[in-house]
Amino acid sequence: MSNKPFWQTKKLHEMTKEEWESLCDGCGLCCLQKLQDDETDEVYYTNLHCHYLDTSNNHCTTYKDRHEKVPECVWLTADQAHEFKWLPRTCAYRLVAAGKDLKPWHPLISGNKESVHKAGISMRGKSVADNTVAVEDWQDHIIWKA
Repeated sequence: MSNKPFWQTKKLHEMTKEEWESLCDGCGLCCLQKLQDDETDEVYYTNLHCHYLDTSNNHCTTYKDRHEKVPECVWLTADQAHEFKWLPRTCAYRLVAAGKDLKPWHPLISGNKESVHKAGISMRGKSVADNTVAVEDWQDHIIWKA
């Protein structure tokens, strides 16, 4: 039996639901609205978060029903691991899919759910709800290219 943590010994598709969910560090970056250039397919992050994101804890307020309320919400699964390139480079799903280890501030490493916020990785306090900005103005809210 290995003393290594599950994310170092299991492939994404081998993880239990609880293990899979625990990989989420709570940064909220995946809940930011993204724009894709039609000509180049490049993806750009905005500082606009889904209006269902509770920014006090970076959790979705409609997690179980999110695909009914927001059909375009991406459901991350192990089968899509090869497509995770649009996720931030710090995302545990992307890191584990690439065979890399978690960052030191990840709650599974630090033992503290606040460590991602203290490290400045999360969007807590740095974004605004998408329903407060007209869609045609979202381009003005681009903060980086994926």
